[in-house]
Amino acid sequence: MKEQCLVIRSQKLPISWRVDRRVPTVLLVLVVLTLVTMVLNVSFGEYPIPPLDVFKTIVGWETGNTDYSFIVNTLRLPRVLIAASVGMGLAVSGAILQSLIRNPLATPGIIGVNSGASLAAVVVIVLLPNAPLFAIPISAFGGAIAISILIYLLAWEKGNSTLFLVLIGIGLNTITNALTTIIVTFGEINSVSQALIWITGSVAGRSWEYVWPLLPWLFIFLPVAFLLSKDLNVLSLGEEVARGLGSPVDWRRGLLWLTSVALAAASVATAGAIAFVGFIAPHLSRQLVGQSHTGLIPTAATVGAFMVVFADFLGRVLFAPTEIPCGVITAIIGAPYFLYLLYRSDRR
Repeated sequence: MKEQCLVIRSQKLPISWRVDRRVPTVLLVLVVLTLVTMVLNVSFGEYPIPPLDVFKTIVGWETGNTDYSFIVNTLRLPRVLIAASVGMGLAVSGAILQSLIRNPLATPGIIGVNSGASLAAVVVIVLLPNAPLFAIPISAFGGAIAISILIYLLAWEKGNSTLFLVLIGIGLNTITNALTTIIVTFGEINSVSQALIWITGSVAGRSWEYVWPLLPWLFIFLPVAFLLSKDLNVLSLGEEVARGLGSPVDWRRGLLWLTSVALAAASVATAGAIAFVGFIAPHLSRQLVGQSHTGLIPTAATVGAFMVVFADFLGRVLFAPTEIPCGVITAIIGAPYFLYLLYRSDRR
């Protein structure tokens, strides 16, 4: 087993991580694929730009065309950065949740993020059409956090059991989805169209105003997720085993729950409810680097980033100039994969 693992130690802090030897190679390949797809995404459009000139413009080199800087840095680069960032947040949130609940079919939607964010955003879009643009992500984030906290508090009354977390989450998701449907049904057609695009999940039209509020959440909670990866390894064995090993189960699980909620809420508030990323990315990552969360967390983050960037690229090129929201592409890919996992688990 030792020959298959790498041990990463800090020279200044008394901490270390053991990761599968496949992790560095897999991460390098995924990062390169993601960066190449991002460049291709930026280069494609009504005004196409050669990929090499895209790279030169981003790093500040001369290209001989003064229009490239505005098109690349102002119009297109924020969109692909949002896609990559949202993919990372959703994927890591899903990886944490699947381990906490010990259910491979769990998604961030179970903890109320999607339904809470959707209800709050739809209220602003449909019922408050004159509200400023920045009110939509703020309200969506507030709705996601509020319903997630409510689910956790209600489950706490039952001993903070993961089973009750799931059951209460399903119940509240049903209620909030019903309220969202009612608002959409009786809303004005133009506002409803905008709300439906948001619910589906899309990074179209995202500017730097969306990038800056999202980055602090990623910079804080992605490192927290990695630092707590060893605790996830212990908690995934079960509560009784974790307590027997001396792990402070309640507060570690609460911190991991907060991390999952924060990443998913910030991502959904920025780009809408992009489906299946938090479900597929952790599963693909386990097939690539194994079950240990010290390698799974960073791998899931890069897989999620690639998924959303590639889905957005496909949505732009398949029926250009008409765009398909990236949430539709991830749903088309994710639904068959979900059925495949159900079939495989039933055969075991």
